[in-house]
Amino acid sequence: MNYPTNDVELAAIVHALKIWRHYLYGETFQIFRDHKSLKYIPTQKELNLRQRRWIELLKDYDCTIGYHPRKTNIVADALSRKTMDHLANMICYNVEYLTPLRAMDVQFSVGGDMLLATMQVKPSLKDKIRDAQDKDQYLKKMKTKVQEGKNNQFIIQDDGMLLNEQRVCVLNVEKLRMEIMYEAHYASYAMHPGSTKMYRDLRPYYWWLILKKDVAEFVARCLTCQQVKVEHQTPAGNLHPLSIPEWKWEKITMDFVIGLPRTFKKHDALWVIVDRLTKSAYFFPICQNDYLDKLVELYISKIVRLHGIPTSIVFDRDPRFTSHFWGSLQRALGTKLHFSTAFHPQTGGKSERTIQTLEDIMRACVIEFRGNWDDHLPLMEFTYNNNFHSSIGMAPYEALYRRKCQSLIYWDIEGLRQLEGPELVQQTVDKIQIVKKYLNAAQDRQKSYVNKHCWEMD
Repeated sequence: MNYPTNDVELAAIVHALKIWRHYLYGETFQIFRDHKSLKYIPTQKELNLRQRRWIELLKDYDCTIGYHPRKTNIVADALSRKTMDHLANMICYNVEYLTPLRAMDVQFSVGGDMLLATMQVKPSLKDKIRDAQDKDQYLKKMKTKVQEGKNNQFIIQDDGMLLNEQRVCVLNVEKLRMEIMYEAHYASYAMHPGSTKMYRDLRPYYWWLILKKDVAEFVARCLTCQQVKVEHQTPAGNLHPLSIPEWKWEKITMDFVIGLPRTFKKHDALWVIVDRLTKSAYFFPICQNDYLDKLVELYISKIVRLHGIPTSIVFDRDPRFTSHFWGSLQRALGTKLHFSTAFHPQTGGKSERTIQTLEDIMRACVIEFRGNWDDHLPLMEFTYNNNFHSSIGMAPYEALYRRKCQSLIYWDIEGLRQLEGPELVQQTVDKIQIVKKYLNAAQDRQKSYVNKHCWEMD
């Protein structure tokens, strides 16, 4: 930024006011800078055009600019400085500060590979559960029976953890159970799943007697879920499901979400692409006025690069995709186009349902974490793909990669089950067969339910 010093200092104030406008507008507050001339800029007679524009913005706020000497402004000054010097001083002169770090297995070394540090973080949730198991009388009796060979349902790990069919036993301590459910529901990688999804996510890893009831009550008490979840209306016309694909990312659906608030990155729309077999999805932030070549480039770099060329694309009729250029490109790639009925995209219902789920996640994310929606989009995509999906009986990532991806609530539990060699390949094939079975059952169930309750179109 090639601005004069006064303009650079004033630009920092203007930027802060724009960022924190929702907190500052209508409030009386003071702004302190270590640049003294800014204190008098509101009363300065000669201003350039840029300064005049910014002064007009300052008049929207009830604020005054004060001067704070640099030598006493150590807090703000420290936040704007790089921390490598402080790290070096800590390593050289403040060895006692490293004691807590050593508990996390931190190693510092300088060698030929110039490795600066290695850190291993050990989770505490599993340790809390194991310590609590030792204090619970019921679980202590179970451990005794297991050791005596009188109970085959429970097993004891080498570290003393009691498991029920490979699931960690959580005793009747409300605080511990609430911690697990809170992490599985409120964390930024969870994004407020419904009771069924949350129960299906926790059940393979944790066990207690009333897990399903506790999860249902926990979700029912969530104020954010009550505010953001959509109601589903009975559609018009009969449902005609599409044929089930034979392999992953062979046939896909896509749609657009438009009219979203414009972010700082100029995004105001979403491009949703869903695999019809595994239900795994990609969410791409775009601009409504993006050119076709930019969308095609994004499609090839993100989808074709990872999953190859699909044999079928289903999408709601949209001008940008029905253009001659897009159709010609898809024909050159060997893709067959299917167009759904305008305003009634029954053939592309998977992307429509995914969009409803995505909008629920977006609303919950904005309420909980604030900020621009595209900043949280990677975690939204992870949340959708890593959560249980009723149509396939598992999470999309589980169907795509054989197992769910790691998240903080499971990262010390995942090591309980390991497969190697042919078993891994066989389970991957078995997952596809299970997905197809669930999809057939889900389509029959959805078709009978929808056609029973919907009214015929003239």
